[in-house]
Amino acid sequence: MTGGQQRARRGRGRLRRRPGYAVLAALLVAAAGSGCAAGTGDSGAGSGAKLQAGQAGAQAEPAAGALGTRAAQAERARLAQAARAVAAKKWGLASTPLAAPVPPARKPHITTRKGFEVEGQDDSLPPVFTTVPTKDKVVFLTMDDGDDKDPELLKMMSELNIPYSAFLSDYLVRDDYTYFKDAQARGVTLNNHTLNHRYMPGLSYEEQKREICDQQEIIEKQFGKRPRLFRPPYGNYNTDTLKIAKSCGITAVPLWAEEAFPDHMEWREEDLDLHPGDIILTHFRGKKDWKGSMPDLIRSVMKVITDKGYAVARLEDYV
Repeated sequence: MTGGQQRARRGRGRLRRRPGYAVLAALLVAAAGSGCAAGTGDSGAGSGAKLQAGQAGAQAEPAAGALGTRAAQAERARLAQAARAVAAKKWGLASTPLAAPVPPARKPHITTRKGFEVEGQDDSLPPVFTTVPTKDKVVFLTMDDGDDKDPELLKMMSELNIPYSAFLSDYLVRDDYTYFKDAQARGVTLNNHTLNHRYMPGLSYEEQKREICDQQEIIEKQFGKRPRLFRPPYGNYNTDTLKIAKSCGITAVPLWAEEAFPDHMEWREEDLDLHPGDIILTHFRGKKDWKGSMPDLIRSVMKVITDKGYAVARLEDYV
């Protein structure tokens, strides 16, 4: 690795810092009956509820007539957003999250971000990226590790219909696979973050293979679906990492453009702003690790996202 590559690699993980419920129940029931409950996409399990186009995990809108008239579809969308508005008030959000647009019929072509290449990089390796190429004013919320297993997070995200993707390390998850099975049933896709969250470039080829490929096997065994997405711990990797990931079924390596905490955001780019397609990182952590609970974190990051005019979309609909 060249000196320039080493400097770029060391900088990858450093982001810049800047400081009525009865009505809810009725609206949620109405929305669910109209096809607006959280869905499963490629999660491998789920509630079986259908989704309104434009909501988390929804498919592209079919021709008028397949699911009713355009007016009926608009009414379902209105009911879903009304339910979300009541849920936002219940959970203490500053404003109602915006509804994501219909996901693209064809996923965008993604390549490795400039400066994030490895020695011998070519198109055969999974791309490493921090932002998905799209003009949609959407961002993607991702959560790493799996330490804090707060049931309030599951309820909150389901009622708000906010999609997010999990990247799990088995040493933190194995004490309660049931929690993540519940998350999966609510539409969360479970992705690979290695067995033990070790620094990949410091491991031998065989050690890296165990960390990545054995985690693939565990996730498939426990949750019924083999991950396509992999995030290396700390955002660090080398050529072996990408080759091994590809060999056991990984097709893409999403890193992050921003990192969210309960009391602030950290930014990768100099403009300290969101951009269409940005991936936001946070973690399954609670008050023992930072100043706030998982719901506190969601309230904080959603204020930033919504105030800037963005919606949260489902990463797997674009990647």
